Amino acid sequence: MIAYGGTSDKRRCVIREKRPRKASFADPPWNDDDPPRQEIDARIPENHLLRQIDAGVDRLDLSGLWASYSGRGSKPLPPDLMVKMVLYEMACGKPSPAEWFRDTRESDSVKWITRGGQPARSVCYDFWNRIAPVADDWNKQILCEACEQQLLCGDRVAQDGTTIAASASRHRLVKEETLARRVGELDSAIAADKQQSPCTGVPRWMAKQPDTRLLQRDRYRRAEEQMRQLQAENQQRRACKRQDPKKIVVSTSDPDAVASRDKYHVFRPLYNVQLLRDVDSQFMMAYQVYNRNHDSGRLVPLIERCMELTGRKPSTVLVDSSYLSVLDLSACDRLGITPYGPIGSNDYSEAHERQPQTNNKTKLPKRRFTWLPEEQEYVCPKNHRLAWVKQGTLKRHGQQQLRTQVFQCAAEVCAACSLRLRCTPKSKTGRTITRIEHEELAETLRARMAIPEAKKLYKLRGQTIEHPFAEVKENRGTRRFCRRGLRMAEAQTAALVLCHNLLALQRGGCITESATPITRILRKMRC
Repeated sequence: MIAYGGTSDKRRCVIREKRPRKASFADPPWNDDDPPRQEIDARIPENHLLRQIDAGVDRLDLSGLWASYSGRGSKPLPPDLMVKMVLYEMACGKPSPAEWFRDTRESDSVKWITRGGQPARSVCYDFWNRIAPVADDWNKQILCEACEQQLLCGDRVAQDGTTIAASASRHRLVKEETLARRVGELDSAIAADKQQSPCTGVPRWMAKQPDTRLLQRDRYRRAEEQMRQLQAENQQRRACKRQDPKKIVVSTSDPDAVASRDKYHVFRPLYNVQLLRDVDSQFMMAYQVYNRNHDSGRLVPLIERCMELTGRKPSTVLVDSSYLSVLDLSACDRLGITPYGPIGSNDYSEAHERQPQTNNKTKLPKRRFTWLPEEQEYVCPKNHRLAWVKQGTLKRHGQQQLRTQVFQCAAEVCAACSLRLRCTPKSKTGRTITRIEHEELAETLRARMAIPEAKKLYKLRGQTIEHPFAEVKENRGTRRFCRRGLRMAEAQTAALVLCHNLLALQRGGCITESATPITRILRKMRC
């Protein structure tokens, strides 16, 4: 491409298209045989975490990361050494780039793994942007290698989620009215900056310099988009579940995060981290980060992500009641996956005959009524029939609609029944039961969970999936993300899973005590 500039044909400036340069990297200060590194190497045990991380990263194909460097500017430290440093620091519970920068100057362990390299603080923070596009590929490499070595079966998996605080202040949550007012004031200040007129009376919340006000306007623009999306989702809910639109808030420091209560009942910006782990080994098979505070509709997307990363489809999945709706059961039925878990209730609600998740006093529970498939009717505990009266639709997971059928008992029969006070004390038209489309799958699941073998299998869920969350928050020190935005939260989660899977692969898969006999036989054959 050639472009011409200037005011005369005799004086033309020809600008040729720039060709990409081949990146060159700085040699690390230490070689493997240098005395400073040899001195530290003599103090490191043979099976130390440092050596496991160092050898594990050498197994990865980092070509995508190497290609992300443009070849301009000063020569950077080789990226494989940066990856080793990041994974080691995260394994030690130090996810913050500020801690990485400090340890490159003070920690002998970090000096050993980086060969004496000391990247700048800005390089440490910017390295998350380089990890984000390639972290999924690295996890895929590890999982595929584990499958080839028969360390990962992937037949039985367990899924759960947890909330992790965003890198944002809980004191900077604004409502829709306040957000609109601030955006107007910010636009006026930016317009004044363009005219180079002095901006007086700047509010406390507004940035003080023109260039930082532009950055602040970008965050507020994303906050406006997030507010519109939250308001639209709120309007799609049923009236009984709908929130007052004036009470919906967004974060101005991290607009991607959702404001909700965490495990300590603190209302703050959060991200929802979902993990899928193999029951018979230590490998994490899938992960995803959402900016929503509920688990509804998260089962099938994570199974599809598991199939993407491993190329395998699990046959059994263990989840809790928040993941199991009739839509999820229908999707699992299409995929040929058998779910295990309580649906529509939990131990507390069943023991107290309360509605799930709302804990309000209810009528006689629906589970006490028997469905007759051939007659297409319900039978109450007193053997009274509930006949079909009408049909309708019900929205689930956004815009997905389900057909419903309403069955009703005669009013005079309910009025003379001995269970009237428990079943329908205020109704004058008789007890009604609503049957949702695909509800036969829920009934099949309830019957399956009543089998002793299913209960024994379901006990493996807690010990399988709860341990990684404890490891992430306690051992890895990730109770709060260190960077802002959904993309950075996904990158940090991918790095945590990468660290976990890489160590599991280095340690030979770590087959659990609950592994099936077939899995143990394959392990013995490999050994």
